Amino acid sequence: MIEDPWFYAAAIPAVLIVGISKGGFAAGFGILGVPLMALVISPIQAAAILLPILLVMDVVGLWAYRRNFDLPNLKILIPAAAIGIFIGWMTASSVREDHVALIVGLVALAFAADFWTGQKRKGTPERSVRKGGFWGAIAGFTSFVAHAGGPPFQVYMLPQRLDKTLYVGTSVVFFWAVNLIKVPPYIALGQFDTTNLLTALVLMPLAPIGILLGVRLHHLIPEEPFYKLCYVGVTLVGLKLVYDAAVSLLG
Repeated sequence: MIEDPWFYAAAIPAVLIVGISKGGFAAGFGILGVPLMALVISPIQAAAILLPILLVMDVVGLWAYRRNFDLPNLKILIPAAAIGIFIGWMTASSVREDHVALIVGLVALAFAADFWTGQKRKGTPERSVRKGGFWGAIAGFTSFVAHAGGPPFQVYMLPQRLDKTLYVGTSVVFFWAVNLIKVPPYIALGQFDTTNLLTALVLMPLAPIGILLGVRLHHLIPEEPFYKLCYVGVTLVGLKLVYDAAVSLLG
C-alpha cells in the first residue's frame, strides 16, 4: 500500500471529484482524477488504482439512475467501446499517453468552441450508428489508456440534448460497461498488483460519497445551466489535456 501522505493529499480530492462528476455531470470533470493523482505517482499506476474505485462508483451510480438511460444509444456505443478497448490493449506498449491526451484535448476544445461560438446546427441530432460507433470506439480507447473517455462520449451525446437525468444515466451505464471490459486487459498487463489494490481499497469508502454528492447536485441544477456547465467542463478538461500534453512533449 502507498504510505506517502502527499499521495493521499492528491488522491482524496481526485476520487471525490471523479465521483461527483460521474454521479451528476456525466464524467465531464472526472477526467481530472488521473492527472491529480499523477502529481505524486505515475499516470499508469494512478489509472490502475482508480479502476477498482470506478467500478464501485458505477454500482452506486447504476442504483441511482437504474430507471434512466437511453438503451438505443447504449446499443451503439458499448460494442464500439469494446473495439476501442481492444485496440488500446493491443497498442499499450507503443502508445504514448501524452499523444492521446493531446488528441483528446484538441477534439474537446474544437467541440466546445463550436458550442460557445454559436455555430450549432439547427435541430437536435438523432442517434447515429456511424457517429456513435466512431465516438464510442474513441471513448473506449482513451478510457483504456488514461480513463479519458468522457470527452469523446460527450461529443456524441451532448448535441442530442436528452433530458439531463437520462443523459447522466446513459453515461453511468456506458462507463460501467467500459470499466468492466477494461478489467481483463488490466489484469493481463499486470496493473493490479498488491500495492495498487490495497491503495484502492483504502480510498474505496470515498466512492459512494462522491457519487451521492454528484446525484444531489444533479437534481439541484436546472436543465439549461446543467448543459452549460457540461460544456464548461469539456472546455476546462480540453485545456488541461492540451496543456499537460504540451508540457510533456516540449519538456
